[in-house]
Amino acid sequence: MTSPPTRVPRPRASLTARGAGLSHPGLAREVNEDAILTDPSGALWAIADGMGGYGHGDIAADIVIDQLARLPYGVSGEAVAGALLAANDAVRAQARERGIAAMGATVVAALLDGGLAAIYWAGDSRAYVLRAGALTPLTRDHSVVQELVELGRIGRADARSHPQGHVVTRAVGAAERLEVDRTDVALSEGDVLLLCSDGLSGCVPEPEIAAVLASAPDPEIACRRLVEAALEHGGPDNVSVVVVGIGGAGGR
Repeated sequence: MTSPPTRVPRPRASLTARGAGLSHPGLAREVNEDAILTDPSGALWAIADGMGGYGHGDIAADIVIDQLARLPYGVSGEAVAGALLAANDAVRAQARERGIAAMGATVVAALLDGGLAAIYWAGDSRAYVLRAGALTPLTRDHSVVQELVELGRIGRADARSHPQGHVVTRAVGAAERLEVDRTDVALSEGDVLLLCSDGLSGCVPEPEIAAVLASAPDPEIACRRLVEAALEHGGPDNVSVVVVGIGGAGGR
């Protein structure tokens, strides 16, 4: 298991955020093409999942996280989106330099400011919030399977095993212009925010994910248990998780 790069902490007011992240290559892959960003100050968290089918997915994921890690503290949501657009240009430039037809990575990032989380994503890396024991998805996959579900051509129960389950319709570096989706979520004390690559969401059922988050005493243990759950389900892909617990102004 690898530990993520971190950012230098700064004081926080209002609600507090304490989190952790963990990444594992899984049981079927030799190279871990995921990259994660954790933030001791509680402000910025992210996961990038390199697209192995494109080639050099690990490089693409590292570029995405590097662009986000360069952001100064106190940035706006527009700056996060701008960093992802810059990452798109950098990934495509790297592909041209290496003579590769395409490189890419999916991404999900969360910028926390007091009681508000701004979630940004492209692809099928996901964000969830656990509140009062209920796990709620905050993102919608940019994938072929998600489109088929929304068109009513397949049921949600069929999505996990669909042969096109890993085909995404949007990713950093996949096209000249990157479209990043955003959703804003009001947070409350006791919430748990989860970011994950599809190495978790693609093999561990959501009720099991919820049970792990609800029972773990802290984010570090939650991350370890979630990765272990993915491995117990076969670990067919790289798996990365970021778990952030939301506390009161005085901490938890």
